[in-house]
Amino acid sequence: MADISTMQTETGAAVIAAHGVHKHYGPIHAVDGVDLDIRAGELFGLIGHNGAGKSTMFKMMLGLIPATAGEIRIDGAQVSGGNFRAVRRTIGYLPENVVLYDNLTGLETLHFFSRLKGASPAECAPALERVGLAHAAKRRVREYSKGMRQRLGFAQALLGKPRILFLDEPTTGLDPEAIRSFYAILRQLRSEGVTMVITSHILAEIQERVDRLAIMTAGKIQACGTVQALREQMDLPLWFTVRVAREDFEAVRTALGHLPVGAIEAHDDHVAVQCRREVKMAVIEALATLGGRVRDLTVREPSLEDVFFGFSD
Repeated sequence: MADISTMQTETGAAVIAAHGVHKHYGPIHAVDGVDLDIRAGELFGLIGHNGAGKSTMFKMMLGLIPATAGEIRIDGAQVSGGNFRAVRRTIGYLPENVVLYDNLTGLETLHFFSRLKGASPAECAPALERVGLAHAAKRRVREYSKGMRQRLGFAQALLGKPRILFLDEPTTGLDPEAIRSFYAILRQLRSEGVTMVITSHILAEIQERVDRLAIMTAGKIQACGTVQALREQMDLPLWFTVRVAREDFEAVRTALGHLPVGAIEAHDDHVAVQCRREVKMAVIEALATLGGRVRDLTVREPSLEDVFFGFSD
């Protein structure tokens, strides 16, 4: 488990702080001693296998279920305390499985949620427009596709201009264009100082979009930090793709012969070279000696998926 010191934010106060949090269902430890600090204005990812404890953490942070032990504070208020009621009005939540009333229109759905939240009904039409559903405002939800329902769920989470957003698998059912639009909205919200916590099974989707992330396994936080920091902590190898003419394959091997590279593999139109991070610059310098014979060069960093499986296996 990652030491709590590695999870403290470098600058700014933690707007979400969980310390020593447990949630037990009889003998099952759904969450088992989680420490987590998320700073204001951060887009924070929480990833893990099904059953890792992500949704349980969300529900405890929202005050929907009590923790068995430990403490969670949101914006300084203890979730289990009386002051949390006021804080909860500043929180938006998109659950993994959005349940809506089929007989209401999209606009009526948002009016319903605005009354629940104490938000202005005047926000409803702009919220629909923001998520790309203005054209379907008067259509009944039963006529909505899965992706449209997901966008409607996102719109309700935005009502009340929340300062904190919890988004549980928010892009489920969205097509690529809708996903791009969704993250554009998140970028805008982040620029406005909104703190967001997001879970996703699509690791490639969040890899370049989150500020930091935590990896959960069996109810515990295994690692926490930026994607690059976790790559370096895991010390996974890099892959170079060196495009050269077939007759120059051996020249690549010769140039790298004195370096501790892990593998040199010849393919139809390129040579793949594996090396540890600390050898990266030496490999580049060695390949530079080949001059114009190198037609192209790319470096593949370990993906978030590689890092995830490295920590969770």
